[in-house]
Amino acid sequence: MDRRRFLAGCGCCGLLSALPTQAVFAEAWQAPPRFQKPEVGTDEGGLWAMLDREEAKLRRSLFLVRDKPLNDYVTRIACRLAGDHCPDMRVYVVRTPFFNASMAPNGMMQVWTGLLLRMANEAQLAAVLGHEIGHYLSRHTVERLRDAKSRSAFGQFLGIALGVTGAGGAVPLAQLVLTAGMFAYGRDQEREADRIGLELMARAGYEPMEASRVWGQLLTEIQSEKDWSGDAGERSVLFASHPPAEERQRELVARAKELGRNDAESGDAQYQSMLAPHRKELLEDELKRRKFGESLALLQRKLEGAPQDGELRFFLGEAYRMRAAEGDLLRALNSMSESLGRMV
Repeated sequence: MDRRRFLAGCGCCGLLSALPTQAVFAEAWQAPPRFQKPEVGTDEGGLWAMLDREEAKLRRSLFLVRDKPLNDYVTRIACRLAGDHCPDMRVYVVRTPFFNASMAPNGMMQVWTGLLLRMANEAQLAAVLGHEIGHYLSRHTVERLRDAKSRSAFGQFLGIALGVTGAGGAVPLAQLVLTAGMFAYGRDQEREADRIGLELMARAGYEPMEASRVWGQLLTEIQSEKDWSGDAGERSVLFASHPPAEERQRELVARAKELGRNDAESGDAQYQSMLAPHRKELLEDELKRRKFGESLALLQRKLEGAPQDGELRFFLGEAYRMRAAEGDLLRALNSMSESLGRMV
């Protein structure tokens, strides 16, 4: 199995229905009935059993963010999107400074803090969660399992997944990556998840246009990293199985215009209020990644919406100081001096 395509399944954007993609949306899309837990002796049952074990380990992980208000908030958004499937979902906020969310076929959803830091509002978070719920409702992971070329290939996959278990209940990053997305999705599956996610957003009262903005923000960060270090860019595993960026952007915008509502909400204030107690810690985690092209693009984007935010200006200065390119020391001093009068 190609390692790169395997890891690409972890990207949010980081888990086929029986009908062709176009047929699913030929008329008003309807969510399937709630899924029943499969028999253990089946291929799907074996996958669920493995995921249940990994979920038990995740509950003990030192990476889990155990702040109840934040977890309840993210869960409410997911349930607002998932409707009747809400009782089958368990949402876990995981402290990992990368952009990712995923939903496994047993109902385990992971939302990584690097994703939360990057969202501008509640509707943007809903766009990502809706996409992952779209994969879940379409049973894409199960289809990928059944597309495996042989039992031996799947057995090898299981051995890899079970062989990286952490000790003492602290699940390492490699394990989080493996359980966040079991297989790389095909491009048609990604398109289908996009369309379902937008439909769920609109039905829940969120502004669907925010989905295309999430994608644009992420592309800008990755391009900034490529321009700075030559890393990421089009080589990022986040985009390995996704439709071409320009095509995806056009489709998201066009469909959002069809679904747009005058009373749709974005939830800016609610989102920023909920994230505020955690933001400093998440910004510290972000700089530890040492992906300064991405971090600077992120901080500069956030400052566009909050130019008087002293904390953001301090971390912008820190990013320049740590990068230490030509002219960065002066940029760091200017940014930190600006932050002094605003951090009151």
